Amino acid sequence: MLSMESLWCNSESELSTLKLSKSVIERPEYRLMRRKPSKSLIPQALLHANPESQQKSHRRRRSGTWPRTRSLNAPSPIQQFGPCGRIMKNSAMVMQIQDPASQRLTWYKPPLTVLVIKKVHDAQILAPFVQLVHWLVHDKSMVVFVEAAVLDDTLLAEYGDFTSVKERLMTFRASTDDLTDKIDFIICLGGDGTLLHASSLFQQSVPPVMAFHLGSLGFLTPFEFNNFQEQVMNVLEGHAALTLRSRLQCVVLRKSQDDNKDKKKPTTILVLNEVVVDRGPSPYLSNIDLFLDGKHITSVQGDGLIVSTPTGSTAYAVAAGASMIHPSVPAIMVTPICPHSLSFRPIVVPAGVELKIALSPEARNAMWVSFDGRNRQALQHGDSLYVTTSVYPVPSICAQDQISDWFDSLAECLHWNVRKKQKQMDELSDLTHSSSDNLEELDNNHDERPSDT
Repeated sequence: MLSMESLWCNSESELSTLKLSKSVIERPEYRLMRRKPSKSLIPQALLHANPESQQKSHRRRRSGTWPRTRSLNAPSPIQQFGPCGRIMKNSAMVMQIQDPASQRLTWYKPPLTVLVIKKVHDAQILAPFVQLVHWLVHDKSMVVFVEAAVLDDTLLAEYGDFTSVKERLMTFRASTDDLTDKIDFIICLGGDGTLLHASSLFQQSVPPVMAFHLGSLGFLTPFEFNNFQEQVMNVLEGHAALTLRSRLQCVVLRKSQDDNKDKKKPTTILVLNEVVVDRGPSPYLSNIDLFLDGKHITSVQGDGLIVSTPTGSTAYAVAAGASMIHPSVPAIMVTPICPHSLSFRPIVVPAGVELKIALSPEARNAMWVSFDGRNRQALQHGDSLYVTTSVYPVPSICAQDQISDWFDSLAECLHWNVRKKQKQMDELSDLTHSSSDNLEELDNNHDERPSDT
């Protein structure tokens, strides 16, 4: 048999390179594919308005966390195409990562502080809340943070166990206090809204979140509260899988800032579900221009537009006709709301792109934007909304694993593909017997018909 060396007619260096690439192809591994970051469309002078922020951004560039990475959570594709073609090598493009399906929580030091978030205005959650904080404070000797508004609930005074731990709880107010680097672990008691609230409290790195199903729907809350001690202990010991739920970074750029009349840095908001742009109280259609990495994609004429994460694809987006995407898929979903078009279908774009949303020059009215159902505000002509994937996901702790939790939620919460099952034939002979009977009946009917005269 002829060898590769006897058939090769080029230089020895190219032959060694081909052998090396072949060995890499034959060895399966998972990688994080990262495209060369494109220049952000947001004016940099507005994002870094003062010298201190410029120094911080410079440090972020050197540390490799800025500009944002553009990731593909999938096995690395083969990079050799036929005998001669291959992807150009660039050390900045490929980085080793762990398979997302095997992502598990680990603590490099024991967690000491825990934030407990409970659903408000729900008396049924008070008893589980008191049990949990009492166990965390007395049995686990942890520092427990709660919102100040929680202690204002007069019904808590009816629980004797709570009075013994009330003085040992740390309180904060979401509007004024910053919890960055103060919380090791988050426990949510309630529905999906508690997880969204936890996400809003951390506009950068988010601690691991464990969500107990004590609300209405509970699509994002996989844990049952019955044996909470055992489940929390498993997490504290590091025996848990993680789902990294991507978030969207939203920046609102006002026209006055574009004209350099106001050097104030635009407000950046991170959302877990979706950012919604709609026509608000106006009776006219929305007329919105959509850009992707600076290129005009389309104009939306309808009630509005939903830009959602894979986590948010099972929220407002699915009600507007979008598909459901697993939260580990790196993507952004764009879904129109009641478009005045028969061909405007929802689309999915790569997680690394940057979207720009602005009013069309022909628009008759302003557009309104909300972030995970909050911070609703109007955008006028000349204002712009920039949306991209944030580098700060929400690490959601799985009750089982990434796949089982998601499909269990689809079945239990949304009743996905629920249908009565078709009955099974007892014997194949029944079908044959039924068919022969029908044929004989047809023949008899044909013989009994009167002849034409």
